[in-house]
Amino acid sequence: MFDTLFVLPFSFWVVLFLLLGGGTWAAWKIREGLGLPILAVLGTVAVWYVGDMYYNDYAQNHAILFAGTVLSDAWWQVAWFLTSFLILAPLVHGWLNEGELQRSSQVCRLLQTGGVGPQFQARLIQLFWGAASTWAVLTVIALIRVGDQIPYYIFPFLGERVDPWGRGQIGEDLSALLSLASYLQLFLAAMFGLVAALAQDKRVRWLALLGCCLTWPYYVFDRTRNSILVIAVPAVLSWVFVRLRTGPLPKFVVLAVCYLLIHVWFAFIIANRSGTSIGAAARGEGTGLREASREAHHEGLNMFEELCWTNTLLDAGIYSPNWGANYLANLANPIPRGLWRNKPLIGFDYAMARGQSFTGEGMTATMSTGLIGQGVVNFGFFLGPAFAALLMSFWSAFMARLDLRGDQVGYLGLYLLSMVETFNLGRDITFIALYPVIFGFFIVWLVRRRSRMEKRLRKKPRRATQYEIRAD
Repeated sequence: MFDTLFVLPFSFWVVLFLLLGGGTWAAWKIREGLGLPILAVLGTVAVWYVGDMYYNDYAQNHAILFAGTVLSDAWWQVAWFLTSFLILAPLVHGWLNEGELQRSSQVCRLLQTGGVGPQFQARLIQLFWGAASTWAVLTVIALIRVGDQIPYYIFPFLGERVDPWGRGQIGEDLSALLSLASYLQLFLAAMFGLVAALAQDKRVRWLALLGCCLTWPYYVFDRTRNSILVIAVPAVLSWVFVRLRTGPLPKFVVLAVCYLLIHVWFAFIIANRSGTSIGAAARGEGTGLREASREAHHEGLNMFEELCWTNTLLDAGIYSPNWGANYLANLANPIPRGLWRNKPLIGFDYAMARGQSFTGEGMTATMSTGLIGQGVVNFGFFLGPAFAALLMSFWSAFMARLDLRGDQVGYLGLYLLSMVETFNLGRDITFIALYPVIFGFFIVWLVRRRSRMEKRLRKKPRRATQYEIRAD
């Protein structure tokens, strides 16, 4: 670690200064709704880029793979992203949320009250029943698709995990509908955890816990780690910071235990995901938990290294900026390939430049460029990081809007889910990471619309019947 300090360029210390200074400024803006989203983005950059320097041994890996100029330029790109983001985020927030600026953070209010208000609890119950109804429909569709294999869809640890929403790397026809069902299910699983953590109504709380038991195993016994974070982190944070009314020490202990459990399980997944199913490994047919936790190295935390590779490919002329094609491909992702047969593929050109091959069914391996590297891939060395900062500014303003409107049905759940997905955006700014929030927003909109209609019907004066008129 001390060897690393002597090889870090001046641009790294600029990055560190911007992270600390920006984080301090954002902490003062928490009550205005924008502070926590900015902290989430700064934390994401700190983990995926500065964390890469520490976790993957900068002195023995990065400094050997790349020339000093490449490393220095990459840190300057990170610094330019942070500078652009800290300037643009307040401007976008003021423009996009102009009508909400008089409000204050509902998350701060919730932390103070503990979520005991009758209005909040009523909306929480509405959210639960909306989520439960949607999940029931998805389960019927899953039953139709997998038939008598349905027990392994709900309880994958009993045998081989069954995926009713499975599709190829390149979608066909209306396979986008399967993706829609998959992302909806992810959102519903997260909402069950949130309701279980915050609901005071015992019946609803136990039903939400039952929902967790029926939906969470599908993700816990999968190979995709970010899905586990999406379903678990909102529930854990809500319970610790809102429901658990104790001092900071017990909260810290609970968070430390949860972190340890997730760390060990992620190590277990890494150790077993290429040789056997996670369910089979859990039954003793793979690497054990103790051995996995000692030996596993979490892969993928290398977005600074990937940024250096991007710059190297551009310098060598092996790859050229695609001038927004990658962002457009992500924007077009929701359109089913059955409706747009030649819909652009996401990131395949960069993966091929990095040495991967196209097999006809997909790439041998996909390559994440990182949120800053993605900007460079699209618009080059200078404009790319600034454009990525602009996109993250809009995302931060959207989260701030959810916070300021957090007293409405479902917005708190969407906010917590968005905070988790911000971390996943560190690998790429893509709809694929945001689908649970997008489709969840649609469900929340339907629940709120139905609630407003019911209120109007209750307030509407009842028209007297013909019998009552005659009686008068």
